[in-house]
Amino acid sequence: MILNEKEFKNKGIRIAAYLIAESARTAPKSKGEDVIEIIYVDGEDLERIAAKMEEIASDGDKDFVRDAESLRKSQAVLLLGAKGDNTVGVNCGACGYKSCAEFKKAERKGENFIGPNCAFRLLDLGIALGSAVKLSAILGVDTRIMYRIGIAAKKLGMIDADVVMGIPISALGKSPYFDRMSKK
Repeated sequence: MILNEKEFKNKGIRIAAYLIAESARTAPKSKGEDVIEIIYVDGEDLERIAAKMEEIASDGDKDFVRDAESLRKSQAVLLLGAKGDNTVGVNCGACGYKSCAEFKKAERKGENFIGPNCAFRLLDLGIALGSAVKLSAILGVDTRIMYRIGIAAKKLGMIDADVVMGIPISALGKSPYFDRMSKK
Protein backbone atom coordinates (compact mmCIF):
# COMPACT_ATOMS: atom_id res chain seq x y z
CA MET A 1 0.00 0.00 0.00
CA ILE A 2 1.23 3.50 -0.81
CA LEU A 3 -0.14 6.46 1.15
CA ASN A 4 0.62 10.12 0.65
CA GLU A 5 1.06 12.39 3.65
CA LYS A 6 -2.53 13.67 3.57
CA GLU A 7 -3.78 10.10 3.87
CA PHE A 8 -1.78 9.27 6.99
CA LYS A 9 -1.34 12.67 8.70
CA ASN A 10 -4.60 12.63 10.64
CA LYS A 11 -3.93 9.10 11.86
CA GLY A 12 -0.52 10.25 13.05
CA ILE A 13 -2.06 13.23 14.85
CA ARG A 14 -4.57 10.97 16.58
CA ILE A 15 -1.84 8.54 17.67
CA ALA A 16 0.27 11.48 18.93
CA ALA A 17 -2.74 12.90 20.79
CA TYR A 18 -3.41 9.57 22.48
CA LEU A 19 0.22 9.30 23.57
CA ILE A 20 0.23 12.90 24.78
CA ALA A 21 -2.96 12.22 26.76
CA GLU A 22 -1.33 9.17 28.34
CA SER A 23 1.64 11.29 29.36
CA ALA A 24 -0.74 13.74 31.05
CA ARG A 25 -2.67 10.90 32.69
CA THR A 26 0.42 9.29 34.19
CA ALA A 27 1.96 12.56 35.42
CA PRO A 28 2.43 12.70 39.20
CA LYS A 29 -0.66 13.79 41.16
CA SER A 30 -1.01 15.02 44.74
CA LYS A 31 -1.58 12.10 47.11
CA GLY A 32 -1.77 9.86 44.04
CA GLU A 33 -5.38 11.00 43.49
CA ASP A 34 -6.25 11.68 39.86
CA VAL A 35 -8.67 14.60 39.34
CA ILE A 36 -7.61 15.32 35.75
CA GLU A 37 -10.16 15.07 32.94
CA ILE A 38 -8.86 14.64 29.39
CA ILE A 39 -11.00 14.98 26.25
CA TYR A 40 -9.89 14.52 22.62
CA VAL A 41 -11.59 16.75 20.02
CA ASP A 42 -11.22 16.84 16.24
CA GLY A 43 -13.27 17.37 13.08
CA GLU A 44 -16.35 19.60 13.17
CA ASP A 45 -16.09 20.04 16.93
CA LEU A 46 -12.90 22.08 16.43
CA GLU A 47 -14.99 24.57 14.46
CA ARG A 48 -17.60 24.66 17.24
CA ILE A 49 -14.89 25.66 19.71
CA ALA A 50 -13.40 28.25 17.30
CA ALA A 51 -16.83 29.80 16.67
CA LYS A 52 -17.47 29.99 20.42
CA MET A 53 -14.10 31.69 20.88
CA GLU A 54 -15.07 34.32 18.31
CA GLU A 55 -18.38 34.81 20.09
CA ILE A 56 -16.54 35.35 23.37
CA ALA A 57 -14.23 37.85 21.62
CA SER A 58 -17.22 40.14 21.09
CA ASP A 59 -16.99 40.85 24.84
CA GLY A 60 -13.67 42.62 24.25
CA ASP A 61 -10.78 40.12 24.30
CA LYS A 62 -9.80 40.02 20.62
CA ASP A 63 -7.06 37.46 21.36
CA PHE A 64 -9.89 34.91 21.32
CA VAL A 65 -10.13 35.58 17.55
CA ARG A 66 -6.39 35.10 17.10
CA ASP A 67 -6.46 31.83 19.03
CA ALA A 68 -9.56 30.66 17.12
CA GLU A 69 -7.60 31.13 13.88
CA SER A 70 -4.76 29.03 15.31
CA LEU A 71 -7.24 26.35 16.38
CA ARG A 72 -8.67 26.17 12.86
CA LYS A 73 -5.18 25.30 11.59
CA SER A 74 -5.01 22.39 14.04
CA GLN A 75 -5.90 18.79 13.35
CA ALA A 76 -7.02 18.10 16.94
CA VAL A 77 -7.13 19.51 20.43
CA LEU A 78 -6.79 17.91 23.84
CA LEU A 79 -8.79 19.47 26.65
CA LEU A 80 -7.23 19.01 30.08
CA GLY A 81 -9.09 20.07 33.17
CA ALA A 82 -9.15 19.61 36.91
CA LYS A 83 -11.86 19.45 39.51
CA GLY A 84 -10.51 21.89 42.06
CA ASP A 85 -13.12 21.31 44.75
CA ASN A 86 -11.55 17.99 45.76
CA THR A 87 -9.00 19.09 48.34
CA VAL A 88 -5.83 17.27 49.25
CA GLY A 89 -6.67 17.76 52.93
CA VAL A 90 -3.45 19.36 54.19
CA ASN A 91 -4.97 22.67 55.40
CA CYS A 92 -2.20 24.65 53.66
CA GLY A 93 -4.26 27.83 53.14
CA ALA A 94 -3.04 28.41 49.59
CA CYS A 95 -6.68 28.55 48.43
CA GLY A 96 -7.29 31.53 50.72
CA TYR A 97 -9.12 29.61 53.43
CA LYS A 98 -7.81 28.59 56.87
CA SER A 99 -8.66 24.94 56.41
CA CYS A 100 -9.86 22.47 53.82
CA ALA A 101 -13.14 22.22 55.76
CA GLU A 102 -13.63 26.00 55.42
CA PHE A 103 -12.72 25.78 51.72
CA LYS A 104 -15.34 23.04 51.20
CA LYS A 105 -18.04 25.39 52.59
CA ALA A 106 -17.14 28.23 50.19
CA GLU A 107 -19.55 29.18 47.44
CA ARG A 108 -18.21 27.90 44.11
CA LYS A 109 -18.78 30.22 41.20
CA GLY A 110 -17.15 31.78 38.18
CA GLU A 111 -17.89 32.88 34.65
CA ASN A 112 -15.07 31.16 32.77
CA PHE A 113 -13.74 28.77 35.36
CA ILE A 114 -15.22 27.63 38.65
CA GLY A 115 -13.47 28.45 41.91
CA PRO A 116 -12.12 28.57 44.51
CA ASN A 117 -9.76 25.72 43.76
CA CYS A 118 -7.39 23.63 45.81
CA ALA A 119 -3.92 24.88 44.87
CA PHE A 120 -2.60 21.33 44.79
CA ARG A 121 -5.22 20.33 42.20
CA LEU A 122 -4.18 23.26 40.01
CA LEU A 123 -0.55 22.18 40.43
CA ASP A 124 -1.61 18.68 39.35
CA LEU A 125 -3.17 20.20 36.22
CA GLY A 126 0.00 22.18 35.52
CA ILE A 127 2.20 19.11 35.87
CA ALA A 128 -0.12 17.13 33.56
CA LEU A 129 -0.01 19.95 30.99
CA GLY A 130 3.78 20.09 31.19
CA SER A 131 4.07 16.33 30.75
CA ALA A 132 1.76 16.50 27.74
CA VAL A 133 3.57 19.25 25.87
CA LYS A 134 6.97 17.75 26.72
CA LEU A 135 5.97 14.56 24.95
CA SER A 136 4.53 16.52 22.03
CA ALA A 137 7.96 18.09 21.50
CA ILE A 138 9.59 14.67 21.59
CA LEU A 139 7.05 13.35 19.06
CA GLY A 140 7.63 16.33 16.80
CA VAL A 141 4.09 17.69 16.72
CA ASP A 142 3.35 21.34 17.39
CA THR A 143 1.31 22.30 20.44
CA ARG A 144 0.64 25.26 22.67
CA ILE A 145 -1.29 25.51 25.91
CA MET A 146 -4.26 27.87 25.42
CA TYR A 147 -6.64 28.82 28.19
CA ARG A 148 -9.04 30.51 25.75
CA ILE A 149 -9.75 27.13 24.10
CA GLY A 150 -10.51 25.74 27.54
CA ILE A 151 -12.96 28.54 28.30
CA ALA A 152 -14.84 28.02 25.03
CA ALA A 153 -14.94 24.22 25.40
CA LYS A 154 -16.20 24.55 28.97
CA LYS A 155 -18.92 26.99 27.90
CA LEU A 156 -19.95 24.50 25.19
CA GLY A 157 -20.26 21.75 27.82
CA MET A 158 -17.57 19.57 26.25
CA ILE A 159 -15.82 19.05 29.57
CA ASP A 160 -16.99 19.13 33.18
CA ALA A 161 -13.78 20.22 34.92
CA ASP A 162 -13.60 23.46 36.92
CA VAL A 163 -10.46 24.80 35.21
CA VAL A 164 -9.73 23.77 31.61
CA MET A 165 -6.85 24.32 29.21
CA GLY A 166 -6.68 23.38 25.55
CA ILE A 167 -3.69 21.89 23.79
CA PRO A 168 -4.16 22.26 20.03
CA ILE A 169 -2.09 19.79 18.01
CA SER A 170 -0.75 20.38 14.52
CA ALA A 171 1.71 18.87 12.08
CA LEU A 172 2.28 21.51 9.42
CA GLY A 173 5.41 22.90 7.79
CA LYS A 174 5.34 25.74 10.37
CA SER A 175 3.73 25.90 13.78
CA PRO A 176 0.51 27.94 13.69
CA TYR A 177 0.88 28.77 17.40
CA PHE A 178 3.83 31.15 17.26
CA ASP A 179 4.61 34.35 15.37
CA ARG A 180 0.98 35.32 15.82
CA MET A 181 -0.23 38.89 15.91
CA SER A 182 -2.96 39.98 18.27
CA LYS A 183 -6.22 41.10 16.62
CA LYS A 184 -6.85 44.20 18.75
